[in-house]
Parts: sequence; structure tokens; C-alpha cells
Amino acid sequence: MEIQQIDPSLHTLIAKAIQTSTREVFSTMLSLEIEPGEMRVESKPPSAQSGMVALIGLAGQWSGTGSLACSGEFACQMAANFLATSYEHVNEEVFDALGEIANMIIGNVKAALEEKLGPMGLSTPTIIYGRNLQTRGAHIHDWTVVPFHCGAERMYVQVCVAPNTKWERSNMPAGFQLPLVVPVQGI
Repeated sequence: MEIQQIDPSLHTLIAKAIQTSTREVFSTMLSLEIEPGEMRVESKPPSAQSGMVALIGLAGQWSGTGSLACSGEFACQMAANFLATSYEHVNEEVFDALGEIANMIIGNVKAALEEKLGPMGLSTPTIIYGRNLQTRGAHIHDWTVVPFHCGAERMYVQVCVAPNTKWERSNMPAGFQLPLVVPVQGI
């Protein structure tokens, strides 16, 4: 399978939108300060991890996925700040809170991207929780990944978008070209 690479300036736009959105949601909704790390572009699926992942689909002229990944402990801390109560263990309320936090972050990223890429819709968040879990998409597009830290906790927000091939070229928004298909060895 071939990885489709998009214009590098789109990765920069996505990373800035992720950083801005995440900081805004954390400061206004969670009363927490969170610091972004160095943005990176990944084409390989992440290694197995334990914790929680919130996945949200994006659809329109460009489509893809946004996700938020963190430990169960950090999800409990976020839920506690969001809902003004405490959580010792992951439960349904923590699932719901993480889904809503991811929805706000990815929704704000979507709004920022729509200025360049055209209108997009969001799916309902899907939350996955467990040990040694690994999420994997079609594996044909690069992900824009921004790590964050809040005290000792780490969180990753990542987005992968590509032109929706069902849209005609004449419907593509100005500013970005269709992806260049570059063969990747060993896939």
C-alpha cells in the first residue's frame, strides 16, 4: 500500500489548530494548563499502549480522523475538572467526559481547517479503553501528531485528513493540491 503525502503546509496548519484548540479547551473548560510538544508527522501506526483513545471522524471535501490519547488516570483528572467531582477509576462518566473534551478539541480544529479545506462534518466520538491497545486506520495517509504534557501526564492529539476522492477536482478548495502518491517500502 502507498502512503499519500499531503502538502507540508497543511501539517503545519493542522498542528497550529491542534495547539490552539487544546490550550483553549484546557484553560476554559478544565482550568488546566497544558503545554504542547514538538509536532511530528507519522506514517506508521503507533505502538501498543494502555489507556484511553477518543476517535472522531471528519467528512466533507476532505475527510479523515482526529484522536486524543491519554492514560486512564489523566482521563479521570480531566473528567474531574470538567465535571467538578472526583474519579478514582474510569467509569461511564469519565468515558462521556473524554468524548466531550475530544469533541470540543477536534471540533475546533475542524472549524479552523474549514477555512482552507471547505465544510466538514464530525462523527460522534468513539472511546476505547484498555491495555496494550492499538488503533489503526487504512494506513495510507500521514498523521499530524502533537504531544502535550500537563504536569507529569502526557496526551497526544492527532489528525489525519486527505481529499475525499468522491469530490471532483473542480470542487477542491484553493490552496492545496491533491496528494502526491509516494511508494513506501515494506508496507
